[in-house]
Amino acid sequence: MKKVLTFILTWGIIQFAFAQNDPLTQTHGARMIALGNMRVHLPDTWSYFNNIGALDRATYTGIVVGYDHRYNLKELSTFSLAGSFRNNWGTFGAGISRFGGPLLNQQTLGVGYSNTLGISSFGIKLEWAQTQIEGFGSAGGLVVSIGGVTELSPSLFLGAHISNINRGKISPESESRLPTSVQLGLNYLPSESVCLLLEFEKDILQDPIVKAGIEYRLKEWVILRTGVNSQPAKIFAGFGIQKESYGFDYSYGNQSALGNTHHLSLFYRWND
Repeated sequence: MKKVLTFILTWGIIQFAFAQNDPLTQTHGARMIALGNMRVHLPDTWSYFNNIGALDRATYTGIVVGYDHRYNLKELSTFSLAGSFRNNWGTFGAGISRFGGPLLNQQTLGVGYSNTLGISSFGIKLEWAQTQIEGFGSAGGLVVSIGGVTELSPSLFLGAHISNINRGKISPESESRLPTSVQLGLNYLPSESVCLLLEFEKDILQDPIVKAGIEYRLKEWVILRTGVNSQPAKIFAGFGIQKESYGFDYSYGNQSALGNTHHLSLFYRWND
């Protein structure tokens, strides 16, 4: 019993300190991180993690891999891998991620599906989330996430996403639940080379966060990005080098109290 209570207490401290760094609530992919940790728009294979409802808006099949290094601490690093497969019935996705170090780590493994009906696309994702703490073993639980994007006009899109809508627990034997968060955002395209994004995020146990970002296509294959967050204040910047079928993205983030973060992701994609 003492071991179980210590496990729960340790988990609570971790959730308080690193609430937005675990695989369930963090943003994946250097492109979206550079824009201020955006999640609901800009469909690509990373949408498997960020907003499963946007996955079918990507017009290709692809694979992505990414690595996040935060505040010079390997205990806060994340490795992610995902793939998407597009066919006549919609787009299927699968992914795996690992956050943390030897003492504490979290892994997710799951599958998702997204489809488009008229001006809206919807999706659902099922994941198994496992948490391991050295000396206390490991525990896992099922996580269900949903999302969608609606085209309000050719240049304006509304998106929403809910992570862990089923309020999954860290284990069937525990009352401690995995993080649940809601994102709602707008994507405005004033021109072919500029993309403006605004997003609101609310973890049910945390203060709301406001995010804003801009993406500018300097050349056909060079893209510049920047973004900001509130609660706590963060700034981000990055760039992408993209050809038709492959490319990479890099982003840099700064939080005044904690320091710098670096994010790198690669992609390869092909048409049906």
